[in-house]
Amino acid sequence: MAASSKKAFPLRLDPALYSAIERAAASDFRSVNAEVECLLREALARRGIRLADPMPVRRGRPKKAEDGQ
Repeated sequence: MAASSKKAFPLRLDPALYSAIERAAASDFRSVNAEVECLLREALARRGIRLADPMPVRRGRPKKAEDGQ
C-alpha cells in the first residue's frame, strides 16, 4: 500500500462528542475521520480561511497500459 499523503495525529475527544460525530458520519455515509475533516473544513470556511479542494480519491482498478504491458 502506498504511503498516505495525509497527516496522521492522535485526537482525544469527549465520548459524547465522538458519538455525535459518529451519528452524523453515518447519516452522511462517511467514516468518522472523513466527517471530522469535513466539519473542520466547514468551520475554517466560516472563518474565511480558504483551503485547496481535497484531492479526489481514486477508486477502482488501475487502467491497463496502452502498449500491451
